[in-house]
Amino acid sequence: MGSSLDRRTLIQASLGLTGGLALLRGTPALAARPPVVPAAAPSEEAPRPWYELGLMADPIMDSQLLHFLAATYSAQADIGEVLDTAHRIVPGDDWSWPNEWVRTADRIRAMGDASLSRRHAISAGNAYLRAANYYRAALIHHPEPGDPSVLATGRKAVAAYDKALTLLKIPGTPVRIPYEGTTLPGYFFRAPNSRSIAPLLIFQQGRDAWPEESKYVMDAALARGYHCLIVHAPGQGMAIREQGLPFRPDWEQVIRPVVDFALCIAGVDSRRIALLGWSMGGALVPRAAAFERRIKLLIPNPGVLNWGQSSFEQFNMYFPELMPLLDSDPQAFDAGMAQLMAQVFLFRWYMKDSMNKHGASSPSDLLFKLREFNNEPVVHRIRCRTLVMDGTAEAFSQGQARLLFDALSCPKDYLLFTQEDTGLLHCQEAAQAVANHRMFDWLDEYI
Repeated sequence: MGSSLDRRTLIQASLGLTGGLALLRGTPALAARPPVVPAAAPSEEAPRPWYELGLMADPIMDSQLLHFLAATYSAQADIGEVLDTAHRIVPGDDWSWPNEWVRTADRIRAMGDASLSRRHAISAGNAYLRAANYYRAALIHHPEPGDPSVLATGRKAVAAYDKALTLLKIPGTPVRIPYEGTTLPGYFFRAPNSRSIAPLLIFQQGRDAWPEESKYVMDAALARGYHCLIVHAPGQGMAIREQGLPFRPDWEQVIRPVVDFALCIAGVDSRRIALLGWSMGGALVPRAAAFERRIKLLIPNPGVLNWGQSSFEQFNMYFPELMPLLDSDPQAFDAGMAQLMAQVFLFRWYMKDSMNKHGASSPSDLLFKLREFNNEPVVHRIRCRTLVMDGTAEAFSQGQARLLFDALSCPKDYLLFTQEDTGLLHCQEAAQAVANHRMFDWLDEYI
């Protein structure tokens, strides 16, 4: 997590309190920013970094916008459609973000329907692929996670994505992975040039983004001869929205059945399975690999040793007066947080969204649950070769990647992205080509 001067100024102006917007950015889909620097005099103000777009009044939505602009790399967005949607969003209107993205998605889906009715399969498939991404965009900043429109929009995203797979002949098949009396939705992508068995890349997303949004990773994997398996795990995608399955700290209980399922698929090489975790997934997959010995290669991006500690550092930084109440008087903590939530949409959105995804009944309950996401007691159990990815502008879990790397006793490598290679942001946002280039070179060498 990270912060910037404009965010702190925004909260100070609206509440007269120290800000907390960096906390709100602890989600996989948002662009990261470097640490706060002292304010310069107006005449000495440094130029705005390239990744601070300045296209929306709300800096959080502005950083989310970068994520969807970056989706053009994998043909899941078009620049004009993204910017037009952003231009229509009204700052201060809680529902404007989801409503405008759904409006765009509906329009693009209708374009696909029209093309399909005239048997223009490729045009229709391309439209459905973008529409699916725009429906997902509507849900990343939704004010009411329990509203019926959330499930309806999620189902529209799934339907459009499934149509795109078929029409574009993308080698992906919807699957249902058995999990504790139910099933988890996902997709298996078969490497098109594989003649016999091939390695498998299991992709694990984080707190907000759906696994389908990282199509650029899957495209690169398939081109290199890897099968891919993505899953809507507890707390994510349709698993939380349709099944109500929240995040859990013992992530090996999620990955174990995923690996069990993968090994039943013809053509998967059981000796060459790689597990990749993006964003909060960088905290989840090390825990899973500590107990799942069938993983050959592990890639947390960014690596996280203690997600709970990282979260608490942000809360303590931005709510120093409120945090001491958490343990001494949780009800008072909740009352203070309720005040902030009532006054600032960003707090309201983050708390409601996180409480829903973690199955928490209150802000204090959320923080107590976050404490449980700690890899320190189990990191010594990891035996597979591990690539810890990091960026100099990592904003969600600063320093955690290096802590994880230092704590590992397995064969390990550390990959740092910098301003020079443009991959400095969280999960190399808007630098997909660079991220794929460096990560897959490592994968190809060790798989």
